Amino acid sequence: MRIALFGYGKMGQMIEQIALNRGHEIVAKIDESTEDINFSTMDVAIDFSMPSAAYGNITKCINNNVPVISGTTGWLDDYENAVSLCNDKKGAFIYASNFSLGVNIFFELNSYLAKMMQNLPEYKVELEEIHHTQKLDAPSGTAITLAEGVISNSNYKAWKLDHSSDETLKITSKRIGKVPGTHTVAYDSIVDSIQIKHTAHNREGFALGAVTAAEWIIGKTGVFSMRDVLNLG
Repeated sequence: MRIALFGYGKMGQMIEQIALNRGHEIVAKIDESTEDINFSTMDVAIDFSMPSAAYGNITKCINNNVPVISGTTGWLDDYENAVSLCNDKKGAFIYASNFSLGVNIFFELNSYLAKMMQNLPEYKVELEEIHHTQKLDAPSGTAITLAEGVISNSNYKAWKLDHSSDETLKITSKRIGKVPGTHTVAYDSIVDSIQIKHTAHNREGFALGAVTAAEWIIGKTGVFSMRDVLNLG
């Protein structure tokens, strides 16, 4: 499989190594805005670029009939436009806030727990995410996805950074050292607490998941998620 990398930072370099180890070929490494891109050499593109570049990268790929996997966060104001374009062009597109296979299982567990807890108002929910100091956005895209999983299965109406109310789910973001990513969802009452937690030991899980998604999407048409890739229902 011929893979193009949009964004060649630490994540792009890790994706490259995993892809090569799995027998794939890297045909392009695009780390800044350029119009000189040969899309005919690509079977699939993986985008881990800057938020300001992601939507442009995605639309170029879709317009050139190249399936695209995007793990860039911070550009989602344009997500529905990307979905519409993909459907219009009969392209193939996957966006995930986190491609880690374990995190996507954690997303499912989070939603299931929220359903179980929705009729127990004595429990208040809070989310915490911890990442390395180089992470630009806060809260993390993963934390937002977790919050949305709780909100869709509870009486909470929205999430907010560092603030909670009866209808607002609090997310706390911390930036510490070189932490790859730790996410905790906590249900607290006067009598006890319930927590679920995912801790990434390194970034390889994110890269492996992105390559797995790229392998899966070949030959498909539509807008998909990691739930489709992992056949989670």
